[in-house]
Amino acid sequence: MAGGGAPAKADEPQPHPPKEQLPNISYCITSPPPWPEAILLGFQHYLVMLGTTVIIPTSLVPQMGGGNEEKAKVIQTLLFVAGLNTLLQSLFGSRLPAVIGGSYTFVPTTISIILAGRFSDTTDPIQRFKRIMRAIQGSLIVASTLQIVLGFSGLWRNVTRFLSPLSVVPLVSLVGFGLYEFGFPGVAKCVEIGLPQLILIVFISQYLPHVIKSGRHVFDRFAVIFSVVVVWIYAHLLTVGGAYNGKAPKTQISCRTDRAGLIDAAPWIRVPYPFQWGAPSFDAGEAFAMMMASFVALVESTGAFIAVSRYASATPMPPSILSRGIGWQGVAILVSGLFGTVNGSSVSVENAGLLALTRVGSRRVVQISAGFMIFFSILGKFGAVFASIPAPIIAALYCLFFAYVGAGGLSFLQFCNLNSFRTKFILGFSVFMGLSVPQYFNEYTAINGYGPVHTGTRWFNDIVNVPLSSEAFVAGCLAYFLDNTLHRKDIRKDRGKHWWDKFRSFKGDSRSEEFYSLPFNLNKYFPAV
Repeated sequence: MAGGGAPAKADEPQPHPPKEQLPNISYCITSPPPWPEAILLGFQHYLVMLGTTVIIPTSLVPQMGGGNEEKAKVIQTLLFVAGLNTLLQSLFGSRLPAVIGGSYTFVPTTISIILAGRFSDTTDPIQRFKRIMRAIQGSLIVASTLQIVLGFSGLWRNVTRFLSPLSVVPLVSLVGFGLYEFGFPGVAKCVEIGLPQLILIVFISQYLPHVIKSGRHVFDRFAVIFSVVVVWIYAHLLTVGGAYNGKAPKTQISCRTDRAGLIDAAPWIRVPYPFQWGAPSFDAGEAFAMMMASFVALVESTGAFIAVSRYASATPMPPSILSRGIGWQGVAILVSGLFGTVNGSSVSVENAGLLALTRVGSRRVVQISAGFMIFFSILGKFGAVFASIPAPIIAALYCLFFAYVGAGGLSFLQFCNLNSFRTKFILGFSVFMGLSVPQYFNEYTAINGYGPVHTGTRWFNDIVNVPLSSEAFVAGCLAYFLDNTLHRKDIRKDRGKHWWDKFRSFKGDSRSEEFYSLPFNLNKYFPAV
């Protein structure tokens, strides 16, 4: 019948039914693996989060005037704070197996503070480093109040009540796919190391388990450890064999295993503490700019939380739990400001992808990884060994993990009506603009050295340029707006909202209560409403 839908015959293939919880997950949030396996998986999460933890201070500290010693201390501090914040988030926040680490979202605003003219009169580089660090601390402390207020007051709960699977697809997808610039471009900085790492981890995790059928998930579950060890040894052999002797300094920094300078500079034992760089200083403009970066991180972390809940095989997150997680992420930014990590905190996207690779979404595993972060941050020399892994190896891992997170966003299409032109427009337009607008802003900045909005007020420039340079922020906000304003009559099922409405509150649903309830019977003191 032309233009109509004839009834399906009994022998015709049926579409795959939507799944509220992701199937084929070996261990969900509340089902921890055996202790030896859990410890190895926790160590894997620690290795994966080291990438961002090392890359951000390595980029920022030299611009601030610090040397290898300051860089090692900042990495230790960032690692220590990440461990604390991950424990707080998994115990009292969203209760998801989410690693809370450094965030690239705060980097442009931090660079803007570094380039502020008021620091140019300090000739001693170490004093200049400390002055800039204290200014960054002050702006982070003020910026943390945004997420703390929005999260704990329940305001963010009221915003996320209107999220649907349709508006979540662009947000979560570009939380992963939008980080493409940290994938293969990082691999290509030393292709003789990065490309073997990329090929090896794909082979070990995707092909080897089907070739060697041991009945135990060894290769797919521990592919990161296997591949990193092999390629790291290979990279070290190239280094000691003189393969990079006489090469350009940029090549040596990317490829050699002995150029990080962390092992010699790191102290044997050091416990980071608040205000270790001195009392924070405050500037109103920089605080406002950092608050906008905090808001962008809030939106991106909302998508990352949803991806983590999916790969942990949890039920859809109730808005109250999402808001509680954002509140504790605000606490994480506050702790970052108090300790002086040179960076704010958000959900680690790469660790969310690792959940998908291992198919282990256990909360205990991530808590163990937090223990590794704290342990190796205190024992500086030992932690510096792992922090010296060449960046192209980490970038190769990113290619897999960011792809998994992006695909996790696409998986929410199963709840939507893909035959609806409304659905097609919202998806296509938001994803396209989410890629196109930041591409323009980033390209303009790369060519001119400043963003398209370039006034005499730096903080105002950052308030506009930073959010419009984030793929996930642009796509997520646009999809949210269109989904809640465009042709709202009789479209509830088209946008997949009927699947999520029953999880609006975790009370009364035994699965959601098991996943998201606070420990120590704290729900009666801090009810999620």
